[in-house]
Amino acid sequence: MIREAKREDLTELLELYLYLHEDSIPEMNSHLEETWERIIGDQNHHLIVCEVEGKIVSSCVCVIIPNLTRNMRPYAFVENVVTHADHRGKGYATECLDFAKKIAEQENCYKMMLLTGSKKPETLHFYEHAGYNSSDKTAFIQWIGMDK
Repeated sequence: MIREAKREDLTELLELYLYLHEDSIPEMNSHLEETWERIIGDQNHHLIVCEVEGKIVSSCVCVIIPNLTRNMRPYAFVENVVTHADHRGKGYATECLDFAKKIAEQENCYKMMLLTGSKKPETLHFYEHAGYNSSDKTAFIQWIGMDK
């Protein structure tokens, strides 16, 4: 089942993010709780999850960004695409990305963007198969306050 995250999904999401790039689950404290409340309460921040047998196995984030160009049509940014290692190759991340695209279409976005740090051909092929291309734009990243 594909759906948007609910407040009670926080712990499961943090566990899933261990398969993304996190090396530990953050301490449950007021900063984490405030951040979570801001995410859940933001109408432009869509945290999409795929649930299988009551467990969240895949997720992505789709943020709708208001815009003053392109006839004031917003654009969507997709981030944190992740699937639990035991559930990869079953189409769950694709379902999450498809759900994100439906949100972007409903919000009248003129484009969706996604960045990946992966250089693996299979990961790049996955994003191409999902409808993204790497030829239209060039991405530049500047890391702030952290080592890459």
